Amino acid sequence: MCASPSPKEARAAVEVDVLGSMPSTNTPSYARHSAALTLFDRFSARVTRWAGSPLAFSAALASVLLWAALGHTFEYSENWQLVINTGTTIVTFLMVFLIQQGQNKDSVALHLKLNELLASNKQASNRMIGIEDLDEQDLRDVAAFYVRLSERAKNAGAQKESHSIDDEGMPTDEHVEGRLKPRSTPQPESVAMWTP
Repeated sequence: MCASPSPKEARAAVEVDVLGSMPSTNTPSYARHSAALTLFDRFSARVTRWAGSPLAFSAALASVLLWAALGHTFEYSENWQLVINTGTTIVTFLMVFLIQQGQNKDSVALHLKLNELLASNKQASNRMIGIEDLDEQDLRDVAAFYVRLSERAKNAGAQKESHSIDDEGMPTDEHVEGRLKPRSTPQPESVAMWTP
């Protein structure tokens, strides 16, 4: 059962939705639908798919060739140069936001798929779910743990062992004390669920 968010969390979730940015996948607000975000998502998906098509590339190439061919007609003036500079700047500026929307959506989908794999595997540590929300230094600490684990596996040679971050504890536990709390229902240690 999911605990209801505190008033502060609820306000933060509403603020994120109002701004229209991608909320954290760990917040209840992520599950709610927004008509504006849905419309923008559909629009950006169509535009980015079209922009990556051979037809779009051909149209862009034809535009540049036409512009170059008209250079002699306009005597290679500043206005002639300004047309291509302005056009490409505007298109690039707008495409950055559309492509970023697609990247955000892909990233969230990938994290949710990985979270499901972690949650469903009895040997995997559920503490890794939502790890993308840690700051960069905490992620470096976790990465260092896996480097040490890799060295340990090399030293073990042909002997295969299964290890988890739960073997030694999450390297970030001292940084985020009180953030990782076990659920109230007791479960076997290898599949203990952790909530953010």
